[in-house]
Amino acid sequence: MSRIQQIFQQLDGRTALVSYITCGDPDVDTTLQLMQVLVEEGTDIIELGVPFSDPMADGPVIQAASQRALRNDVSLHDVLSVVTKFRQHNQKTPIVLMGYLNPVYHMGYENFVQAAAKAGVDGLLTVDCPAESIDDLHAHMQAHGLDCIFLIAPTTTEERVKLIASKASGFVYYVSLKGVTGSSQLDVAEVSRRIEHLRQFIQIPIGVGFGIKDAESVRKIGAVADAVIVGSRFVGTIDQNKGHEAEALAPVVAELKQALV
Repeated sequence: MSRIQQIFQQLDGRTALVSYITCGDPDVDTTLQLMQVLVEEGTDIIELGVPFSDPMADGPVIQAASQRALRNDVSLHDVLSVVTKFRQHNQKTPIVLMGYLNPVYHMGYENFVQAAAKAGVDGLLTVDCPAESIDDLHAHMQAHGLDCIFLIAPTTTEERVKLIASKASGFVYYVSLKGVTGSSQLDVAEVSRRIEHLRQFIQIPIGVGFGIKDAESVRKIGAVADAVIVGSRFVGTIDQNKGHEAEALAPVVAELKQALV
């Protein structure tokens, strides 16, 4: 059983808080500190962003974080190094890498998966690698026990949902709206209807992200989802509090976690 599966089992029906930050923003040492803060304030699963120059799903806040990290020359190897250091003190909290296929492809699927598993990564979400094209990478992930996380959009057809369900593990990530991260047009009633429909085909937990940024939206989405995924709110807080990132982030995470209790 993977760490992700264990967390959802331990939550026993309670909604998980999945917290996203971009690795290397503002630097790798601070990222490690921020990961520890996320856990201390109630994060159940850490989603660690792999910086990439040409994002497709990230809004301006996370795009800017990736650019700051890339200016620091943060690579996929650096991301795995941060995970390795985190695992020296925390063997419990699941870590999902979220990013794009190019860095993984460049490193080589087998090399990447072996290195990720050794570092202590638990899952991977590659935004631009759809279920139809992931078989080679997926096979290596299965061989090394890494969960394969997929995005499902409001426009995803029933046929594709079934395909994703046949390959996904850990949890699936439902995109709550048509747009990019940080958008604000969140229709909770529509999300609820969509999740109810998805549960006909998906047997693993369903997390919901995009547009979730305050206690009210966390509470409402938490009532219908297995996990609430927050990113832009945390990344924005980090950017707005240079030199005091950890102190600023802690109460924000605690506030959103409290909305799920």
